[in-house]
Amino acid sequence: MQRLQGEQRYALPTMTGMPAFTVVWIGQLVSLIGTALFNFAIGIWLYQQTDLATTFTAMIFFSNIPRVILSPFAGALVDRWNRKLTMMISDLATGTTTIIIFFLMWRGSLEIWHLYVLMAVSGAFESFQFPAFSSSITLLVEKKHFARTSAMLSLAEEGSRVLAPILAAALIVVVKLEGIILIDIITFAAAIVTLLIVPIPQPKQTEAGKNAARGLLKEAGYGFRYFLANPSLLGLQINFFMVNLLAMSTALRTPMILARTGNDEVALGIVASITAIGGVAGGVVMSIWGGPRRRIHGVLGGLILVNVGRAIMGLGHEVVVWSITGFFVLFFIAVCNASNQAIWQSKTPPDVQGRVFAARRFTGQLSIPLAGLIAGPLSDRWFEPAMTVNGSLAPIFGGLVGTGPGTGMSLLILLAAVIGLIVPSVSYAIPLFRNVEDIIPDIEIDAADESINAESVRKGSRKPETKPLPR
Repeated sequence: MQRLQGEQRYALPTMTGMPAFTVVWIGQLVSLIGTALFNFAIGIWLYQQTDLATTFTAMIFFSNIPRVILSPFAGALVDRWNRKLTMMISDLATGTTTIIIFFLMWRGSLEIWHLYVLMAVSGAFESFQFPAFSSSITLLVEKKHFARTSAMLSLAEEGSRVLAPILAAALIVVVKLEGIILIDIITFAAAIVTLLIVPIPQPKQTEAGKNAARGLLKEAGYGFRYFLANPSLLGLQINFFMVNLLAMSTALRTPMILARTGNDEVALGIVASITAIGGVAGGVVMSIWGGPRRRIHGVLGGLILVNVGRAIMGLGHEVVVWSITGFFVLFFIAVCNASNQAIWQSKTPPDVQGRVFAARRFTGQLSIPLAGLIAGPLSDRWFEPAMTVNGSLAPIFGGLVGTGPGTGMSLLILLAAVIGLIVPSVSYAIPLFRNVEDIIPDIEIDAADESINAESVRKGSRKPETKPLPR
């Protein structure tokens, strides 16, 4: 007994809850700053190799498509494996690909195709990071903090984008692109160190988890079956798929600004920084506020406002307009993402969240590489030639977006945003989508024994009618 008491006296306290999450979040923030520096600098390098939007948007395709395609299998494996170890290996492997890029650049032998291949490999390992980390948060913090933790993740991502253009503009003159890549490599260590010192809990198996354990292929498909059995959740996925598919501003903003400003890297840096400040502001507001009580308003209302901002960005001719609308768009993306993540965390059993969140990532983000694949050729081959002074579309749209280099991309951003307004607007009119928080019961997580039970949204209400989950 005395020995046990002595051991307890000198044992280090276990870090849990928001403090544990905050430590991991800090490591991710440092790592994201390094990654944002790399992405900003390498994006400029890529566009300047050919002066074609396709060169830049192809990187979006190759870096995202492996991450998206592998997500369902990654989610199934994450639910089988130790989530902490999975995150560490993912960070280490991604850092290794960056080291290879550094040595190729240092030797002066880096080619565009090298970058595409290595970014694809990095994306494949990153497919494990999102389901492992996001599903771990559910057991790290209380349910009331779900929206806040999602907002903090958005804050880290957008905060890194604020600093990246400013730092890259200053550093690239001194340390050149090779130095920026080396900084990215160093920052990967921060993410790994914080994971080492924070315990990441493993969930106990629920009935849903037992039903999902049917072999890797069936487990990979479980996440899709989960929201196909719940049309209200499927409605959320449809919205994100369509809005991401029409996010031409994401794919074309960098080449559009460079084309319209004569390759002015300072102008691009100003727009990128102010845009990212909008994401930071949205993350801060959501971290403090926690989002609207009816989170679906944060999702659908946010998506509508995001597309309003994208449309005005397409109409803009100057840095000030692109900056303000970029701020506006990223602010409401942060609100939208935090609200959406809180809904899913409240409705999904923790021991199957890896599979379900990976399926979400697949269906929601498959459209991002597709948008990049479509936007570049569409811009270079049709919209840009059509918006020259004597182009076929210049008489119709020249008064809106102007004519000359970059205006074809501006027009494509505008038209895609106008179409993008339709999806969330229609969803608001459909009760099955609008009332997702009432239709799907919350998952109650008992912190004392980590047991998980479904509960009705309102005490004493009739049990919601949902389809049984397929086995």
